[in-house]
Amino acid sequence: MSHGDVSQGWGGCVSRRCLTSGVLRAGAVLVTGTVLAGCTGGGLSGEGGSSSGGSSASAEYGTNPLADPDGTKPGLAPISSERDEATARELISKLPTKGRGPKTGYDRDKFGYAWMDTADGVPLARNGCDTRNDLLKLHGSNVQFRASSDCVVMSMDLYDPYTGKDIAWKKAKAAEVQIDHVVPLSYAWQMGAARWSKEKRQRLANDVLNLLPVSGSTNSAKRDSGPASWLPPNKAIRCSYAVRFAQVALKYDLAVTGPDKSIMLRRCGA
Repeated sequence: MSHGDVSQGWGGCVSRRCLTSGVLRAGAVLVTGTVLAGCTGGGLSGEGGSSSGGSSASAEYGTNPLADPDGTKPGLAPISSERDEATARELISKLPTKGRGPKTGYDRDKFGYAWMDTADGVPLARNGCDTRNDLLKLHGSNVQFRASSDCVVMSMDLYDPYTGKDIAWKKAKAAEVQIDHVVPLSYAWQMGAARWSKEKRQRLANDVLNLLPVSGSTNSAKRDSGPASWLPPNKAIRCSYAVRFAQVALKYDLAVTGPDKSIMLRRCGA
């Protein structure tokens, strides 16, 4: 499995944000060829929590991964310029390759319990908020929290880079958004993580560089696939996805399969 967590999306927006979002979406039509629905009036209906600004509307299209090597900026923007594609290919070319090993002995718990806040050595660790909610706050907008909490997200707006669609999420329907491990944990296990220390596996599982909140159904369809078997349905984001996959693999000294590396290079113009 891709081991996505059950999490977040969005519900309505105030007029100023609608205007801003509308402008952004109009530009996205040229990039993705997908006409996105406009905003509706009214604010988010809270569940007892106070409203937070969360990420700005720019999170809907996010950050070029080449400008976000730590994964600490919101969203995942398309890579479209020839110069950036060349830089992406250079990065991907550094990946070593080998065959995918057996899944024998794999268990999610070998990477620590889900969304632990105590995986040292990664951004946002030990801040009093679990990894899942950290990711929702980082990538979402119009975030609302549980009453008397600045951690537990009850509702939010999310632009899903994998599908190119807006998601109106509420905790009551948590499965509509899941947290995807860009490099799936099972894939990592088969490519060498079975021999890692417990601490290193915990870092991979909770590193914001390897995590994106996305459509739950899309995350479930991905399972533990590498790029040769699965790419985001949104074609505009495929080079960016390949870059993020490569960034994670290089950070953790992971090889990828030959077919995975080949398709990653092709998605970035090779």
